[in-house]
Amino acid sequence: MKRHLKLLLLYFAQYAKVRLAYKADFFIAFFSSMAATVLGFGFVLVLFSKIPQLQGWSFYEILFLYAFSLVPLGFFNVVSWNLYEFGDIYIIQGRFDRILLRPVDTLFQVIFEKFRIESLQEVVTGLLIITVCVRRLHLAWTRADYFWFALMVACGAVIYLSVFLILTAVSFWFEDRVGIVPPVFNMLTFGRYPLTIYNVFIQFMLSWIIPFGFASFYPTTHFLRRQSFATYFYLVPVVAAVFFALAVLVWHKGVENYSSTGS
Repeated sequence: MKRHLKLLLLYFAQYAKVRLAYKADFFIAFFSSMAATVLGFGFVLVLFSKIPQLQGWSFYEILFLYAFSLVPLGFFNVVSWNLYEFGDIYIIQGRFDRILLRPVDTLFQVIFEKFRIESLQEVVTGLLIITVCVRRLHLAWTRADYFWFALMVACGAVIYLSVFLILTAVSFWFEDRVGIVPPVFNMLTFGRYPLTIYNVFIQFMLSWIIPFGFASFYPTTHFLRRQSFATYFYLVPVVAAVFFALAVLVWHKGVENYSSTGS
């Protein structure tokens, strides 16, 4: 663990130097990411300019949920770059051979070879909006709430990572430059709103098939004092652990199935 932590810091420091060497490119990516975040919040503002509530959820409750979803997603986006490009770069182009030659776990290398540093703005923006919502909703947080918040953010990031890691590992069996990650990524939007506004099928899918609900919606119900979802809230760490174990298993099975391009 100590060795891998040291390697992680070295990976990040080295990549940050390279990324910041092209400052114009970095700032363009940063402001593009910020613009997308602002537009997302803008949609919530426009929505509530037309309606007072969304099936019993107030403006600041929806805003809290939306902001919370950005925090674990932001941490995930920082390390997700290679997952989107894995099929093309590592499998079809044969760069995974280089990964196999190094005396470090293949999964560790793929995840931490590149970083999307500009995505940290999602974390900061989400935390700032959450602070505003807590005050507007007059929520009195205890020390336990701060502990649960940190744990839920970590679990949410793990769930996002696990889902997309499983989808990425499919590339070991089905070589495709695009893969099935992009369409599932678009489903992240569903988790930014209360699951109760969707039909039963979508609620089931976002809870037990692609558990984005456990990464965003269910964690927020505790802080918004929605006691009817308490059982789901306490299941979040369990879901995160199960899906991460499954993702690691699928990944290693994929590595065993990998055959070089021969080039």
